[in-house]
Amino acid sequence: MPAATTAPARRPRPAGPLPPPVGGVLWSVAGDVRALLMLPAALTMQVAHPAIGAGVDAHSVFRTDPWGRGERSLRSLQLWIYGGEAAAEEGRRLRALHKEIQGTDAHGRRYHALTPAYYAWVHATGYPVYRHGLRYLARPLTEAQDRALYTEWLRVGRILGIHDRDMPGTIEEFWPYYRRVLAEELEATVVVRELLATDQPVPAPDRGPLPVRLALKALWPLLRRPFLRVRAFLTVGLMPPDAREAIGLEWTAAQERRLRRLARVVRAVVPVLPERLRYLPLAHEARRAARSGVSGTAARSGR
Repeated sequence: MPAATTAPARRPRPAGPLPPPVGGVLWSVAGDVRALLMLPAALTMQVAHPAIGAGVDAHSVFRTDPWGRGERSLRSLQLWIYGGEAAAEEGRRLRALHKEIQGTDAHGRRYHALTPAYYAWVHATGYPVYRHGLRYLARPLTEAQDRALYTEWLRVGRILGIHDRDMPGTIEEFWPYYRRVLAEELEATVVVRELLATDQPVPAPDRGPLPVRLALKALWPLLRRPFLRVRAFLTVGLMPPDAREAIGLEWTAAQERRLRRLARVVRAVVPVLPERLRYLPLAHEARRAARSGVSGTAARSGR
């Protein structure tokens, strides 16, 4: 009688699409504090699409809870890159969150947040903004890094539930798609104008250590307008020029010189910061865990 054989153990299948690779371009870029300066440009490009702008206008809490919304959005983005197995879970959570977001845009057209073209555009904006912002705040990408960035951004799109058929598969296919959206879709929506206004009643920051929150609350009447001016300046300045032109945003030669001076300071200071200050907390934790061979999920759960 032949000896019994033991079936080979099956490896557990991943719970969903995997995030970009450890050590990739996004691994270095997305958690760097300089990404905080680039993200408002991507957000503004997103809401310049009438359908997306209408959805944010009607369903977002960006007016009443801007700091909380920003914190939640930033954590979500960090999970896509550094979350390990939790990345796919976060992607599913976001799609569930957007299922009920629908309505009519300013042109009377019906929209739904999960319409593939709209959902894909929200994601697509990150690639050109990272690519453009890095030229100022770090260094221009090499051709190989540029292609790697786009490939990794496609992987993030799969985490968000975006089908390959809804995003250009290569850089060569991306730019005609991008230019078509700029030419045919984008405009200065109500939300764009609000995000760039310097006289909005934005509440004082309510995140961070208590002493800092109390100090900011006391000083906010003096700090609010300068903060809004700086935010608008960086939003427009770090937006790719063709997107800026498509939306109808002004940018002068004097502003460009100021941005370049600021960028020189950022390029000099950020690289010499300790890693715990250079990278956002979730990214710093994931990078440290990767060096010690611990999965991001295990590190976050304390295992």
